[in-house]
Amino acid sequence: MSTPDEEKPKSERRRGDFLGISAIAAGLLSGLASEKLSQSLESGGWIKVAGWSLTIGFFLIWAIYNAPVGLRKYRTWRAGAVATSTPTELHAAAEEAEQWLVALGSEAAGLAAAEWFDLNEPRLRNVLASEKPTSASADDLARICDALDAWYVRQGRAEDLLEVSVYLLGVAEGCGRQDLEELATAREATAYRLLDELDTAITKIGISANVAPSRRGHSRTAAALETRRQVELALVHLARADASPVGSEQEEAVAHARSRLDDARLSRPGPDLATDVAISINLAIVQLYQEDAEGALDHLKPAAARAAAAGDRSAQAHAFELIGVAAWMLKRPDEAAKWWGRAEHLFSEIDEREGQARCLQHLGSAAVVAGDRDGGRTLLEQSAVLRRYESPVLVQYLEVAAQTEPAAVETEVSRRGSIGWLRRKIEQWRLR
Repeated sequence: MSTPDEEKPKSERRRGDFLGISAIAAGLLSGLASEKLSQSLESGGWIKVAGWSLTIGFFLIWAIYNAPVGLRKYRTWRAGAVATSTPTELHAAAEEAEQWLVALGSEAAGLAAAEWFDLNEPRLRNVLASEKPTSASADDLARICDALDAWYVRQGRAEDLLEVSVYLLGVAEGCGRQDLEELATAREATAYRLLDELDTAITKIGISANVAPSRRGHSRTAAALETRRQVELALVHLARADASPVGSEQEEAVAHARSRLDDARLSRPGPDLATDVAISINLAIVQLYQEDAEGALDHLKPAAARAAAAGDRSAQAHAFELIGVAAWMLKRPDEAAKWWGRAEHLFSEIDEREGQARCLQHLGSAAVVAGDRDGGRTLLEQSAVLRRYESPVLVQYLEVAAQTEPAAVETEVSRRGSIGWLRRKIEQWRLR
């Protein structure tokens, strides 16, 4: 007896499998949680707040199979193709965007993919603006939205993510596609969470869950979307924890996040390496939030190994960065610096600049705390350049590093933390 997925046309099954891989990405590595875990770096007050100016990239732990895109096609896109205007051209654009999406963050073509998205994102938006959604074009338009979704999450562009999600919702409603309506509403939830509109995010998660459960049954795509919703709920709970005072209310929110991640693990669509890595890293973030560094390492080390086996440089770099955080919590600063250095190198290989900037800021902050003010300032300057001096916290602490001794840096950071710096609104990367 065939499964629901087997009964679908091949093209639709492939899209379902792709969603199983990609739907989880927007829930990965909560920027809020990564900043919150930096609060636990008890040994160095500088890092304690500097880490809060960054976020662990919602970026994305995309499953990497390969990137079979020829150099000739890449050069054609870079040169600037004529705007899509025919069904054949729309399909080609969707295929190209999907292939580069698979390559994003990968060992094989992560750097080229980042460059491609940077150059071609405006063109993809123009395609969406110029094409009239129809039943025949809906899948190709949705694949372009998939690619833009991944890029905007990686870049932390919440407003753009919301716009594309609303566009996809319009396509879904106009074409009677409940599967796309379910996906689009889940993506809206992610965008609203990034905009710190948590109640609206919860509402959108509920709408997504109720769109088409009876028709979708137990397909792989349905399981992937349910996993995404559970991860998104976990991240909303972590956001609530961040806004709560230290105590029982905060602890309850973190416990709810852990519960949702456990549910995500149960609902994941069968053996799925990318999803397993994503959930493991988010569970590690919860452990770090609870100041359980050893427990976090139990999740992070296997996750790093699986990401390496899959050729997913982005996921591997994020795992390394968090291993460094755990080492710092365990008062092993030399080991922490080693892991942050490895993570920074991997981020640079795939042009994930926010991750690279975060690691440089960790390293610079650690150097200042250790007494190497000049070396630390150099690293912090490099971080600031990568972020185009768009991080107010980083700029302020560059000034502190330039004007005071290391001991005074820790005192100043602690003072600022006590007046609410640890609960400031997450920067939207802008970063993530």
